[in-house]
Amino acid sequence: MKQYLKNTWEALWTILIGMKITWQHLFVPAVTIQYPDEHRHIPDRARNRLYVNIDDCIGCMQCERACPVSCIHIETVKSVPTDELGLTSKGTKKALWVTKFEIDFAKCMYCQLCVFPCPSECITMTKAYEFSEQYREDLVYNFSNLSITDIAQKQINYDKFLAEKLTLAKAKEEAAAKAKAESENQVNNLTSNEENNK
Repeated sequence: MKQYLKNTWEALWTILIGMKITWQHLFVPAVTIQYPDEHRHIPDRARNRLYVNIDDCIGCMQCERACPVSCIHIETVKSVPTDELGLTSKGTKKALWVTKFEIDFAKCMYCQLCVFPCPSECITMTKAYEFSEQYREDLVYNFSNLSITDIAQKQINYDKFLAEKLTLAKAKEEAAAKAKAESENQVNNLTSNEENNK
């Protein structure tokens, strides 16, 4: 009987100790944040997800060259003189269509080395840090605003422009060769006439 009462007292005592700790923490302000509803303050110098303002991108590929892990992939097509590409927000004239601007965030190490060499300052670090995906392929972000048909059309236009330029160059070459041959004929005729007159 004595052991039974001792066990009962120990059980009640441990419950009281637990309730004391619970009551102490019940009135203390919470240290944690309610994550999906609340977000922690991100410092200004934090390095998180990259953002590319594709309207300011001139396709110079400086960021691609600066990336130590090769997670940036850029493809461009030269514009033809009839294309109206416009200017960047800094006033730089654009000469290339950026057909592909992909950043693979699965590889990115958020070093910010791609931000500094950009002459038009179109690539920046944002405060967004939540971008988990179910599949790794979904972490490849494409910032280009051209559709597949637009890209194909830009390439066709440039190829056509190059072909026209080549035919013009050949026509000029042929015209120059013809003019040279005619002038040589005239010189030969003059020299032969002078020899005949002697």
